[in-house]
Amino acid sequence: MNAIKNYVKRLFLWELIQGLRVTGKYLFARKITVFYPEEKTPLSPRFRGQHALRRYPNGEERCIACKLCEAVCPALAITIECAERDDGTRRTTRYDIDLTKCIFCGFCEESCPVDSIVETNNFEYCGEQHNELLMTKEKLLALGAVYEQQLAKDRAKDAAYR
Repeated sequence: MNAIKNYVKRLFLWELIQGLRVTGKYLFARKITVFYPEEKTPLSPRFRGQHALRRYPNGEERCIACKLCEAVCPALAITIECAERDDGTRRTTRYDIDLTKCIFCGFCEESCPVDSIVETNNFEYCGEQHNELLMTKEKLLALGAVYEQQLAKDRAKDAAYR
């Protein structure tokens, strides 16, 4: 009996009919295409995009050159050099992130004790040359200034969630 059933299924191409039934079901259904540049899908609150360095409200950079982000980076994409200032505090003289190496794991953001290095919601960036994807301290601070309001809002929302 089982052999006859298998023979009939093979004769009438039963698997093909099942596949065409699924195709037909979705053929006339409403399309859910997103027209990307004009329409944007919602991002997860945990999305990790382009990096930025933040400043305090008085304009001083937050990074204290503890080098925890450099130590925790699994891809070795962060390079930090520091110097001591006149008041005895350490500040970075060089803070580079090589985005061609970065795996966007978020460890740098999690390890920072002063919330200096953050990953923004920006995913619309590109580079054709390697030096365009090498983020220097100046580029990171400029991005931090651009996204500071969004970052502060996200941090407040995140703190309320916890």
